[in-house]
Amino acid sequence: MPGSSTHSSSDSDDDRVPMGKAFGRQRPIRDILGGGKVADVLLWKEKRTSGSILAGIFIIWCLFEVFEYSFFTLLCHIIISTMLITFIWHKGAHTFKWAPPRIPEMVYYDKSALREVTTIWRAKLEQFFSDFVYVACGNDLGHFILVIASLWVLSVIGNYISTLNLLFFGCLCLETLPYLYDKYEEEVDYVVGRVSRRARKLFKKFDVEVLKKIPRGPVKEKKDI
Repeated sequence: MPGSSTHSSSDSDDDRVPMGKAFGRQRPIRDILGGGKVADVLLWKEKRTSGSILAGIFIIWCLFEVFEYSFFTLLCHIIISTMLITFIWHKGAHTFKWAPPRIPEMVYYDKSALREVTTIWRAKLEQFFSDFVYVACGNDLGHFILVIASLWVLSVIGNYISTLNLLFFGCLCLETLPYLYDKYEEEVDYVVGRVSRRARKLFKKFDVEVLKKIPRGPVKEKKDI
């Protein structure tokens, strides 16, 4: 049948198309993450810093979720522990000849560096709000539906998962997914490419076998005045 041959030929044409980057990505993942220190931490180029942040997130999650600490109780216990350690350290400095505790010096940053960081974040926020308004106005219907569906799914998940667990899961993904994607980039791009092609084939098949067979009323001709 001509319809089936056309459908099969289009499928074979899709198979011959070379696979690109996942989600249409053009730039390297490090550039997408902003480059610099933050990208190095998320991609585990600075292993000690990344590991410390991940361990800190896990400890905070355990304190609040497993041991059921409240924030105010945890803050008080941290201050009490700090004062006790400082007291023992100070009293034992004379006996064991330790260096006495010192007040940490305040770190002052250059105003130009702070101004540069503020400018970068301000530009990112302006770009975010600009994209938000653009999508919310319906100018990009695909992204509009995707955002609405994603927020609805998150709202459903939020009914079954506490906010703390959701934040912990988000931080865990932020600390691990960029690194795993950077390490297995070719494999991920291959799998995403196959899934997207399969989705396009299913949509084409649904369009040919269902949508195009729906009867439509006759088109009324315009009357000339």
